[in-house]
Amino acid sequence: METQFKDVEVVNRSSTFKSKDLAVRLLALALTLVAAVLLGVNKQTTTVSITLVTSLPPVDLPVTAKWNQMSAFVYFVIANAIACSYGATSLILILVTRGRNKLMSLLVTVLDLVMVGLLFSAIGATGSIGLIGYNGNSHVRWDKVCNVFGKFCHQVAIAVFLSFAGSIAYLLLIVIASLKLHNKF
Repeated sequence: METQFKDVEVVNRSSTFKSKDLAVRLLALALTLVAAVLLGVNKQTTTVSITLVTSLPPVDLPVTAKWNQMSAFVYFVIANAIACSYGATSLILILVTRGRNKLMSLLVTVLDLVMVGLLFSAIGATGSIGLIGYNGNSHVRWDKVCNVFGKFCHQVAIAVFLSFAGSIAYLLLIVIASLKLHNKF
């Protein structure tokens, strides 16, 4: 009786985890970098007509919207810069230790969770200011400004979306680490 041996493909799970971890970590780094830079260079100048007295013609004034005029935008840029710097540092640490140092892996996973919280708080702060800029607030007589500073508001929205995608990437890194812990990936 002949025994037939089938070729069995051996899958190295740690290599699979490592490559996915590195790819997602690189994606998170890139997304937070682009979000920080996009909002950090955001500036728009436009001319606004203001009527001082109804009997006089309106006065045209140049008005500039900059990212550093709102504390929520400053927080957003700093939070994304921190997340980007952490992403680069953690990427280097993982490549140097090759994922063999358990304590380092635990520290990186905990800091991934901290980055998710940091980014979510920055997204929430920037999103709330963005909504006020888009809709205004009639209760305190704040007019909407996105109809005047359209380009500025669009860049803020894109930066918030990119940062949200970056925070989801960090969240995915936590999921990958959890699955790796349970070897069910």
